[in-house]
Amino acid sequence: ILGAAVYLAATVPLVRGVSFACLKMDLALGSLLASLFLFLVPLALLAMTGPFLVRILTASVSQVGGNVGRLTSISTLGSVGGTVLIGYVLIPRFPNSVTMLATAGVLVLLSILYFFVWGRDQRPSAGIMAALLLIACFAFAGLRSEWKSRIRYGGEEWVVRARANSNFGRMEVIDFAESGWSERLYLNDNLVQNTYDPGTGKSLSLFTELLHGLPQAYNTNLQSALCIGMGTGIVPMMLARDGLKVDVVEINPGVVPLAEEWFGFKPQTLHRLEIGDGRYYLNRSQEQYDAIVLDAFLGDSSPSHLMTKEAFTAVRERLTPTGVLVMNTFGRRLETSGEVEPTALIFDKPADDFYTASLYDTLKSVFPHVRIHGSGNGNVFFVASMSPLKVLRPPAFDFTHKSLQESPDLTRRPQTAWDRVWRVTDGIGIVLTDDYNPIEYHDAAHRESTRKSLVVGLK
Repeated sequence: ILGAAVYLAATVPLVRGVSFACLKMDLALGSLLASLFLFLVPLALLAMTGPFLVRILTASVSQVGGNVGRLTSISTLGSVGGTVLIGYVLIPRFPNSVTMLATAGVLVLLSILYFFVWGRDQRPSAGIMAALLLIACFAFAGLRSEWKSRIRYGGEEWVVRARANSNFGRMEVIDFAESGWSERLYLNDNLVQNTYDPGTGKSLSLFTELLHGLPQAYNTNLQSALCIGMGTGIVPMMLARDGLKVDVVEINPGVVPLAEEWFGFKPQTLHRLEIGDGRYYLNRSQEQYDAIVLDAFLGDSSPSHLMTKEAFTAVRERLTPTGVLVMNTFGRRLETSGEVEPTALIFDKPADDFYTASLYDTLKSVFPHVRIHGSGNGNVFFVASMSPLKVLRPPAFDFTHKSLQESPDLTRRPQTAWDRVWRVTDGIGIVLTDDYNPIEYHDAAHRESTRKSLVVGLK
């Protein structure tokens, strides 16, 4: 147990280097090797304690079965209690490094308890002191990186403004460190969830402009909107400033105070802010909305249970007859040139984005009218309605920040995403249902490339 405690403490300063080294190979294999290096030894050491305890507790052969049964039941109760403690208490409230060091500390206390109560006159005080000293050294080395006020991200240096764990990943707010440029990022597990200019109080992200502009382009009689997925609250507040009654459903309670402090979010401007799962809200709500904005992400993809035929049916039931669903998803990075005609962008090969094609087929099974917008930078926007989709008013994009209007990369411009209307050839995707939704399997290559590009940016 002492050996396992020391090894676990050692993983805190080693985890970053080991992970980067293993990610030089295939992502799946590298992740497996990193996990084996970090956890196989301590798990194997702790697994030895069960048979050892059976031997200590057993005075005769007739007692073996009873002792094994009691230890197994205690172990099962401990596993359940530990899972609940980790999932609902430790991970949302403490950094992973602190949780790991606390686990090592508990193991040391167990060792001390054993030797001083049941140690049969054994007193390995030198071993315990050596273990405590090693753990303290590893803790200092591992936690030192958590105290850093600056980090490297995307090859640049950023200032860390806030960092906290939550039930749905680690949240960070970082500011660009160079003078003369104002940019703030909200990261969830190191993935950018929104960009923001603290000077103007406006988003710097293409998808923010599209999520705000698309509902108004296809429905000029907007009076109410439901946002599933709050992000940093920028899109809901933009819709509220337009005079809409806005309801928001956000699954992560930790993002609300963060958005208030660092992104100017004001919950009082909304009609309702509910913490919970979007699909659960859709199933029990009786409200009708002129627009539903679905912008829910867990890491680098949308939650699969919100992307099925049954989920979109629940969305349809919450829309008015002329209401529109606007959905932001992340598709495979598509290579297009600025000269391509907007209506010539087509998914027409099995090698194209299976995820996007399947979402299109699934939406078409629920809504008779579906349209896809996208600039080709990864964000793919769906518009769906029971009424014909006619452009009633082109979106008036806010070009307050020149990075959106004047970017040399056309795929970063909201106007490009508006102009490029994509088509999907039949037979590429499938209709996703609650009973059969293999999207994570088919989207694995895209997620791997996303994660690998993220790793490069973190170095």
